[in-house]
Amino acid sequence: MGGDRVADWSPKDVSGSNTPGSVWRWIPTLYFGQGIPYVAVMTLSVILYKNLGISNTEIALYTSWLYLPFVIKPLWSPFVDMFRSKRWWIVWLELLIGSAFALVALTLPTSNFFQLSLAVFWLLAFSAATHDIASDGFYMLGLQQHEQAAYVGIRSTFFRLSMITGQGGLVYLAGKLTEMTGKVSAAWSIVFFLLGAMFVSLFLWHSLILPRPANDIGNVATDQHGRPAPIGQAFVLVFLKFLRKKEIVTILAFLLLYRFAESQLVKIAPVFLLDKAENGGLGLSTATVGVVYGTIGVIALTVGGLLSAWLISRNGMQRWLWPMALAINVPNAVYVYMAMFQPTSVELITALVAIEQFGYGFGFTSYVLYMIMIAKGDHQTAHYAICTGFMALGMMLPGMPSGWLQSQMGYSNFFIWVCVATIPSFVVTALIRIEPGFGTRQRDG
Repeated sequence: MGGDRVADWSPKDVSGSNTPGSVWRWIPTLYFGQGIPYVAVMTLSVILYKNLGISNTEIALYTSWLYLPFVIKPLWSPFVDMFRSKRWWIVWLELLIGSAFALVALTLPTSNFFQLSLAVFWLLAFSAATHDIASDGFYMLGLQQHEQAAYVGIRSTFFRLSMITGQGGLVYLAGKLTEMTGKVSAAWSIVFFLLGAMFVSLFLWHSLILPRPANDIGNVATDQHGRPAPIGQAFVLVFLKFLRKKEIVTILAFLLLYRFAESQLVKIAPVFLLDKAENGGLGLSTATVGVVYGTIGVIALTVGGLLSAWLISRNGMQRWLWPMALAINVPNAVYVYMAMFQPTSVELITALVAIEQFGYGFGFTSYVLYMIMIAKGDHQTAHYAICTGFMALGMMLPGMPSGWLQSQMGYSNFFIWVCVATIPSFVVTALIRIEPGFGTRQRDG
């Protein structure tokens, strides 16, 4: 699967057609499906365990470990690249993910719910990470390079809509069901059963709808003589090709540090909104957090992502890199204000959360496009997975001690620290190089 093969793709390479209308039949559902398990593992688990009385330190530590499958997925991304089609992986993993959601629901009423549900969340995280590999590879197979940049806003939008559904609608539903039944575990079990049903539906939909690109085949690595390499050697060759990329140290630094501050903020923000006022939090109900953080906040994040994707398509990523770096970092200061003054107005809290989330959405587009740019060439499915593995590592490592840091420093000082922690992001932004015109939509004439 070389970069030239992707560039040469056309509707004749597909079983059926891939007109703009048909693209809209699979990109939205594919990236909505990619987002839901990620949100469940990274955000719903945090709110779930907070509702069930787990401490902030344990929540941040153990849920940060759930990033690990997304960190190490490059270890098996060559396997996904070399064996079976990306379409095959997508469809059957969605059935597995649906089963894992149902298992989470079954563990919650038990006495050992924390250990059992964490074990299933690990299975869910591994399945979701593998689904990411296949989905991103399928996206790059099905679209030409300039189309990949053009549609990044659409895929990001539906990924964000999955966040609204997950940490917005489903958190709100869990809160209301808890108020109705008085049983937290029963409420969350219903939520996870609904997620299981959703993924069985996606399994059926994508079995019928996903196109079949002719170049969606196993892509076996070759040795220096162009001969198929043994499996073990093939894995090594794929990784070596990535590590031999020009300026690899700068590339890795950017992937690890661009979201250094955000990786700490994202673990504490939901529990800060939920925590009691006497503990330094804002004391919002679970349902209210579902609306403020999970719905309004994610809508703002989505708008930010769409706006930045549109601006890049007009002027290129090079021009907007620094405004996006500022946008993803500077608005973190709103949490310092909220922690220091503990506002009680839900409208004010909503506005401040929306500002921070808009900035995050605006600034994150550059990260996605940078990974696409870096992954171009042979084995781009595996190389993109390697990029996202480092992205996850950059979220996992700073996030793990964030709960302990907050418990030692208090919310106000912790959020001040988050603002200081934006400095590495600016440093790595200054170091990277963007291809001239990268991300600009191709125009006729």
